[in-house]
Amino acid sequence: MTVRNRVLILLSAVLALTAVAVASVLHASARADRRNQARPGGPRVTSGTVTLTAPGRMVFRNLAWGPHRDELAAVPASDPSGPRTASGVKCLRFHAASGTGVCLQAVHGAMSDTYRALILDAHLREKGRYAVPGIPSRARVSPTGHFAAWTAFVGGDSYAGTDFSTRAAIVDVRTGRLTPSLEAYRIVKDGRTYRAADANFWGVTFARDDRTFYATLATKGRTYLVRGDLRRRTVTTLHTNVECPSLSPDGTRIAFKKRVPGLPADAPWRLYVLDLRTLRETALAESRSVDDQAVWRDSRTLVYALAGDYGADLYEVPADGTGAARRIGTAAVSPAYTG
Repeated sequence: MTVRNRVLILLSAVLALTAVAVASVLHASARADRRNQARPGGPRVTSGTVTLTAPGRMVFRNLAWGPHRDELAAVPASDPSGPRTASGVKCLRFHAASGTGVCLQAVHGAMSDTYRALILDAHLREKGRYAVPGIPSRARVSPTGHFAAWTAFVGGDSYAGTDFSTRAAIVDVRTGRLTPSLEAYRIVKDGRTYRAADANFWGVTFARDDRTFYATLATKGRTYLVRGDLRRRTVTTLHTNVECPSLSPDGTRIAFKKRVPGLPADAPWRLYVLDLRTLRETALAESRSVDDQAVWRDSRTLVYALAGDYGADLYEVPADGTGAARRIGTAAVSPAYTG
């Protein structure tokens, strides 16, 4: 092959790669334009001021197509399907309590995305920033607003399969002290210290005492509800087949998703509530598979997301196993109640 032919082949390859790159940029731009176009029949969303201390509000990630998609938005808790006020702050996952918020964000790079956790004050101003080592999955703030936690996938991308790894981190919002992974805590299983290379944690939920928390531990193909102690840096197993726990406002019950035998591998969960005193489980009146960490709207009602036309919709169901599930809002995920 002559030098001239080699140069022509190299030039052709460069031109082809350039064309692919330009097409990719144009496709991404067109996709972004479509995302920014509001769709008929969707929720009405306008810019405004959102705070985390306004009484009687629900704040969530808005998924309605248009210029405010992915922004934190607020509605009256009594009218969750009403007009939305968008904040300008974008999050993938979000939670808030007592004027503190945690916002998990994607940082889009030229070659790949990175992720971070922002600690927000009551006016959604940044108080702290932490690197997140993978795709954000869960977020929680303690009832006092003094602690925040998040979970990220660092291998695999779904809880439904078996090939995944997670990192659950906790930060003291007051001091900025970060525990990057609960794997640093001592595990107590069946009354003994337990060590396993495959231990994974996710779905942290906090008690009001600024010491106790609950989470999911997975090891050897099983999941466990664990009770954690922030001072002793320990976690103790309490109950099996518990994922994404959510502690009730009075601290007596855990809402969770449970794998039910016989269901499809990609939709294996049902919602339950566990009485922490008796360890009695109550199945809730939601017959669909819920892959979410439910939020307690109050002591009687749970709110969670299911797949919808815009990505996800919000539903509620009684926490005592009675009644029926009902949709309360479209194009929304990661709700938190303020005030």
